[in-house]
Amino acid sequence: MFTTRVIDEKEKDRYNDFVVQHPRGHFLQLWEWGQVKEGMGWEKLPLLLEEDGEIRASLLILKRNLPVPGLKKSIFYSPRGPVVDMDQPVLNRNLFEGAQKVAREHGAIFLKIDPDIIKDNTAYKNVLGDCGFKENETGFNFEGVQPRFVFRLDITPSEVKLLENMHSKWRYNLRLAGKKGVEIRMARDKEDLQAFYDILLETARRDQFLIRGYEYFEWIWDYMVHNGFAQIFLAEHEGDVIAATLAMITGDKVWYLYGASSNNKRNLMPNYLIQWAMIQWAQERGCSLYDFRGVSGDLDEDNPLYGLYRFKKGFGGQLTEFIGEWDQVYSPFFYWLWNNFLPLYQTISRSAKKRGQEE
Repeated sequence: MFTTRVIDEKEKDRYNDFVVQHPRGHFLQLWEWGQVKEGMGWEKLPLLLEEDGEIRASLLILKRNLPVPGLKKSIFYSPRGPVVDMDQPVLNRNLFEGAQKVAREHGAIFLKIDPDIIKDNTAYKNVLGDCGFKENETGFNFEGVQPRFVFRLDITPSEVKLLENMHSKWRYNLRLAGKKGVEIRMARDKEDLQAFYDILLETARRDQFLIRGYEYFEWIWDYMVHNGFAQIFLAEHEGDVIAATLAMITGDKVWYLYGASSNNKRNLMPNYLIQWAMIQWAQERGCSLYDFRGVSGDLDEDNPLYGLYRFKKGFGGQLTEFIGEWDQVYSPFFYWLWNNFLPLYQTISRSAKKRGQEE
């Protein structure tokens, strides 16, 4: 007999233990990630599927109300969910039926998922189709909520073998950094968190991309780093912090989430050595997979994102494409409004707010 229910904090550890130990476990499905997202205006609804008191599947649902005054409707999103056996259609069906019951209680118009499952898994695509999901087109770059294309590295081989599998220039660069006195250490306190953020700001200004505010990274520090699900690394040279990264860890997998480098001393190649230090750290913790996260699926060298692809490819990993975003629609009319009217409404609202501020 299957039952589904949303749990509270009393069962946090039981929930996390299941996510950590499951082969499909992901840091974006942890209770603590839900806490990070709560700071950004989402509500977490951790859903369990149980059979005779045993957890068989889970789904971290993030809920957000539609930004339309007086309209009591919401959207559901489960990043890299669900945590469930792919080859068990009955578990998937019961889990998503449970999510639909929760959706009725919260006025959700759809549930979006983007499973950490490779594109070639047509069997699971069929499972999702049978459960009422439809696939979205997300493009080749970063149009989706989560990256569709990533680089992944199997880190079960020895360090010697991993170095052999790298591009020769990458081996040269990380050894050069070591010879020039670059040292890598893990962050110890909020001062180190500030140093990480300062470098991230410097990188964002140089490369012209947007980043979240410092408070977001404080939440990651408080909920993820303090609970052993994340770590910040700093590259230093003669007392200067010249590069920094953020890694997530869950079960036997590590994800490289953020990376940044100073405008100064870039010739010392700290970005290469800090990646190698993170790979070694992942190995020491018994991990088998190192995920470099997103790259573009457009491999044309003229693509502005090609440099990111080239950097990650040099470490010897494999380009991986996931099955993309899938929506289970609960309210077709409001779903249509979400995709067609709401973007226009938000644009008009922002313009009106801006005019009001100027006046």
